[in-house]
Amino acid sequence: MPQLILASGSPRRQELLRLTGLAFTVDAPEVDEHTDLGAREAVQLLSRRKALAGAALHPGQVVLAADTLVALDDRPLGKPADAEDAKRMLWALSGRWHQVYTGVCAADADGGLHAGLDTSDVRFLELTEAEIDAYVATGEPLDKAGAYALQGIASMFVAEVRGTPSGIIGLPMPLTAELLRQCGFSVPRGAAE
Repeated sequence: MPQLILASGSPRRQELLRLTGLAFTVDAPEVDEHTDLGAREAVQLLSRRKALAGAALHPGQVVLAADTLVALDDRPLGKPADAEDAKRMLWALSGRWHQVYTGVCAADADGGLHAGLDTSDVRFLELTEAEIDAYVATGEPLDKAGAYALQGIASMFVAEVRGTPSGIIGLPMPLTAELLRQCGFSVPRGAAE
């Protein structure tokens, strides 16, 4: 059986992948993350780039990669450049629905690609300036797409979710489990779904 390699340094993705019960190692190759595509297309392209880069480093193994972007009015919101950028993003999300797209790609041991897209809708409560300032001061939003983490302090701001919570965190488990099955791994239904 080939080894499973997670092509991501994200601690959240590692925590989620552990839910499958599969042993894996982490090797996050550097890839060019620049793209002029919309969020839906960008996460699919970037997850594929990451899987292919990992497969080149680990031939004959299974490499799992993912990419997540937050989008508001079809405009991608990446990681904020600084605290002011985080505040700008949070003001834009305040009281509104937005989308979270996560592309997942697995390169199998024979070099085949198995990929999918997870889409969720998230509605934020109306935020105050004091709430935004206090949240940004925690540092949590500074390295998160869209300037928030669903699994963290920002969970207090989320009024409603339609979709896959694990996808919003960065690794949609129902899709991931299916892609791993396609790569030959035994992932019992319910173990990660």
